[in-house]
Amino acid sequence: MQAACSHCGTEHVLRDADVGAHPKVQFSCAKCGMKTVVDTRRHPNATMVISPLPSFARGNGSGSTNNLLQHDDAARLPATQTVVLTIISGPGKGAEHRLSKPRVVVGREGSDIALQDPEVSRHHCVIEVRDTYVNLRDLDSTNGTFYEEERVRAAMLVNDAQFRIGETVLRISFQPK
Repeated sequence: MQAACSHCGTEHVLRDADVGAHPKVQFSCAKCGMKTVVDTRRHPNATMVISPLPSFARGNGSGSTNNLLQHDDAARLPATQTVVLTIISGPGKGAEHRLSKPRVVVGREGSDIALQDPEVSRHHCVIEVRDTYVNLRDLDSTNGTFYEEERVRAAMLVNDAQFRIGETVLRISFQPK
């Protein structure tokens, strides 16, 4: 079983013999020394860290958003709802961003939604709205994207889901128009 440290993101291979039939396994990271608990049971709506990253989730690392915003027919805003990204805590707490397009880049300067958080990369993550849910994808950010306290490269978010980038906690919500 492959698992990533929830603190620094370092990948570890856990032997199946060690994992066995235990529902949860704890290990110490070889890089940062912090302990991580891994739930070995698969829940139908659980977020999964995908490794290696599939092509749809790869960033080119160039810092340019041109390749990030390619036309995609699957990304679309819902007809009867407004998608709102709210800053729950951190710099800019309370600010609301109503999404006017189905794919936005969140980061510091030069992003569609610019946050005043020094821990956030210039192009930190991309949010792709797919009618009733949102795909969240990390853009190889320095400090990572966290969902349910786990560092993730990609996650599927539903209404009122929260995630963290840098010191900023954000909530995605679908509100009636």
